[in-house]
Amino acid sequence: MKKNNQNLILCCMLFVVSLVIANVVTAKTVDTGIPLFGGSIQLPGAAVCYAITFLMTDVIGEIWGKKEADVCVRWGFIGQILATLLIIFTQKLPAVNPDMQGAYDMLLGQNWIFVIGSLVAYYISQTWDVWVFHKIRNKYIEKHGDTKGGRWIWNNASTMTSQIWDTVIFITISFGIGFGWFFDAEMRPALWAMMVGQYFLKFLLAAIDTPIFYLLTRQRKEKENADG
Repeated sequence: MKKNNQNLILCCMLFVVSLVIANVVTAKTVDTGIPLFGGSIQLPGAAVCYAITFLMTDVIGEIWGKKEADVCVRWGFIGQILATLLIIFTQKLPAVNPDMQGAYDMLLGQNWIFVIGSLVAYYISQTWDVWVFHKIRNKYIEKHGDTKGGRWIWNNASTMTSQIWDTVIFITISFGIGFGWFFDAEMRPALWAMMVGQYFLKFLLAAIDTPIFYLLTRQRKEKENADG
């Protein structure tokens, strides 16, 4: 991917669209059928969409730098708040058909504890992702002189650790505090199972995006090597 404004806008657009759609589809919980702790791993419908956001900030950070990645995260946070307000505003408007209103409420109805959990988890995990990505990348460059052969390290390390923050914070706030599972001895095992199971699948998604990250940053690195 060439380092130009058009491609930067494209990456930011993919980031924001994936983030907003993640909020829309997160109400659907997917039963993976994978057994864990006497039940099966459940995953929010937003998992794949949200994985794309980490990929995009990594690509932006690798090609354009930390400053641009941080800006993308901040504008994404604002976009997430705006999308939530627009969804709530539309929900309050009178519907022609009560069945249509019921379907809207079921799919897009915003539970405030989930909104808070999502916003807090997003900002902390994405900020961590950008920071770790460049911390490891800069250390690697200082030691080896270039990024050749090391991109998978900071790509995976930043995304996989960020997903820990995202999973733990969102589930703790939304289910642990919001639903009271953290204070209920009978529901605590379900809380831990949800955290472990969801992180396991997010870990796999983070590993899968590595070749995509290499593909999107390959042309840039080839150009740098040719210039050197």
